[in-house]
Amino acid sequence: MTADTYELYYWPTIQGRGEFVRLALEQAGVPYVDVARRPKGMAAMMKLLEGGGNDLQPFAPPFLKSGDLVIAQTATILAYLGPRHGLVPGEEMNRLRAQQLQLTIADLVAEAHDTHHPIAGSLYYEDQKREARRRSSVFVEERIPKYLGYLERVLDRNGGEHFVGNAVSYVDLSTFQVLAGLEYAFPNALARLARRIPLLRQLRDEVALQPRIAAYLASDRRLPFNEQGIFRHYPELDRRAVGRVASAEGLPPRRRERSQSAKRASRNT
Repeated sequence: MTADTYELYYWPTIQGRGEFVRLALEQAGVPYVDVARRPKGMAAMMKLLEGGGNDLQPFAPPFLKSGDLVIAQTATILAYLGPRHGLVPGEEMNRLRAQQLQLTIADLVAEAHDTHHPIAGSLYYEDQKREARRRSSVFVEERIPKYLGYLERVLDRNGGEHFVGNAVSYVDLSTFQVLAGLEYAFPNALARLARRIPLLRQLRDEVALQPRIAAYLASDRRLPFNEQGIFRHYPELDRRAVGRVASAEGLPPRRRERSQSAKRASRNT
């Protein structure tokens, strides 16, 4: 291992939040080691998590070791890698724009996780299935359309091909990963939204065709989605709740119903 090789620390059996960093490293074509997938790698990761390093102790994976520097939090790692490897334009405005969008994606990822663990991450899914169904119905009908509708508009305003500048950025890569995860976990919900997010779907396809990303996706380094990660496919969570219909504008159903009632009342006065 050379001094120029990055060390990525993340759980070895899932894509999770570590996948956003992997995609950036793969697209940049830089050498890195997925430490916890190597012999004794988990012990090395736990040592750093328990404060065994010389730098700021990470709260949780993923974190990246670059020389003597240890960087935690997905958005912070990507903000570090982006300017170093051409994954974000150099201007401050574009770097801030990319970080803002990445943090919005992080919010979406957290909400996706909470669909199957709405009470506590320390409990099994089977211990909170009833709450998960309620949480997922709101996520499917309100939150996914709101997040993806926003990202579609932002992409459109930047010309429709990339989120930042005119080349693939780490935000484009992260959007690909989010769409892949949502399509795995909530295929019915994504199918209903497909016609409303044509630019996002086109971006997803273009990212998958990037030579280094295509090679990575075809390799054994790309772990499959599974029911241990953030994006999990439980068919019972990918259903519309009876009597609820998502609005095109992302307006919560009760507010929408009141708005429609107000319109009817105004016509009758």
